[in-house]
Amino acid sequence: MGFLIRLAATAVALWITTLIVPGVEVTGRTGYDTAFTLLVVALIFGVINAVLKPVIKVVGCVFYLVTLGLFALVVNALLFLLTDWVAGLGDLPFHVDGFWAAFWGAIVMAVVTWLISVVVPDPADRR
Repeated sequence: MGFLIRLAATAVALWITTLIVPGVEVTGRTGYDTAFTLLVVALIFGVINAVLKPVIKVVGCVFYLVTLGLFALVVNALLFLLTDWVAGLGDLPFHVDGFWAAFWGAIVMAVVTWLISVVVPDPADRR
């Protein structure tokens, strides 16, 4: 159940990001296409973050220390671009226009996901 809540929260955060950040777009033909695309891209984003982010943190530990954590913003933007690329492989109507759109999109995604997690806590976190 917690997985579905996190997936829905990420999809909503992604939708809000497409509304706020120019250059991050979901172009579904219908509302159902758009909702499906948001859910699938949220799943892709979650898998990429779960698999690659810990590896990048370990390998790039020095960069995180030298830049006082600012390197994390670049990593998040690159992971957002990777999500765009993987979604493109699946012919999903999701597109990110370059690094700066990914940079701001990743920041908005992080903030909105955090806000949603504050309002709708994950039942698994109550243990």
